[in-house]
Amino acid sequence: PPPPPPPPLPLILNPLKYTKMSAVFEETIAGGVGGMCLVFVGHPLDTIKVRFQTMKVVEGKPPPYSGLVDCGAQIVKRDGPAGLYKGMLAPLIGVTPMYALCFLGYGVGQQIFWNPNTKENLEMTRIGLAGATSGLFTTPILAPLERLKCVLQIQNASAPKEGEKRFNGPLDLGKHILKTGGVRSLFRGYMATNARDSVASVGYFTSYEYLKRKFTPEGQSAPGVFGTLMAGGFAGICNWLPAIPIDGLKTRLQTSPEGKYKHGVRSVAREIFAEHGILGGIKVLYRGIIPVIVRAFPANAATFLGYETTKKVFSHFRGDTEE
Repeated sequence: PPPPPPPPLPLILNPLKYTKMSAVFEETIAGGVGGMCLVFVGHPLDTIKVRFQTMKVVEGKPPPYSGLVDCGAQIVKRDGPAGLYKGMLAPLIGVTPMYALCFLGYGVGQQIFWNPNTKENLEMTRIGLAGATSGLFTTPILAPLERLKCVLQIQNASAPKEGEKRFNGPLDLGKHILKTGGVRSLFRGYMATNARDSVASVGYFTSYEYLKRKFTPEGQSAPGVFGTLMAGGFAGICNWLPAIPIDGLKTRLQTSPEGKYKHGVRSVAREIFAEHGILGGIKVLYRGIIPVIVRAFPANAATFLGYETTKKVFSHFRGDTEE
């Protein structure tokens, strides 16, 4: 009889395993570079967005900020240019693992929802479901970082009150939150963050896959720099348009005093609509949409350019010639 086949190599010695590990490493680094590009380009306008969402408008008096430019000018006048970058350390620390998890989640979603023809046929429902899956992977990192970022961004919006504590950075704030409210307080807004990111990712990935195809020249496998910037920029807008009301509810919840909203975003929504009515409440929830849109295009164009460029660098060092 023929000899028995040799036992399979342990997984760690399987060359295919190294290929997969290498791909995961490259995705992680490329996603981290893209995320850092997003933070550096987009954080100043994100600060303005948060100020818009949390400003107090008193009936009969003009709002604190007359517009995007006025808000930015007041921040710079009060805190200098560095004021636009308040709270940036928290998201910057989280971008590498967050973007790694984002693309990992998208990949898992592809395994669950895609079929062999999904990408070729641009089956938007399947792409959207895969995109929504990514939100499940990013929320554990994003929720506490968003809590720290939003509190730091608004603490200098007004002069400090007597006895009010001001925080020097995310570590100082994080210690205070854990000491006074525990882990539950640090993760306040977890479900709202997850809902925002899952909804946003549907628009993000479907639009990017579609526009990437449209901007790819005939006979090429991928778009050039201009096409990548355009696809990434418009994908960023499609990411935020459906998510901005959820983000507004989340921001109010995460920056409110401890115990103010007992039922989370439901209590926030009830308060907004009770105070402003249906149309006024919708307007409040979309407050800050202009800086969001203005930020979304350049920030996400930079994200995908950084991501795609890093992937090409890895490809170059591997000696690939396909691209």
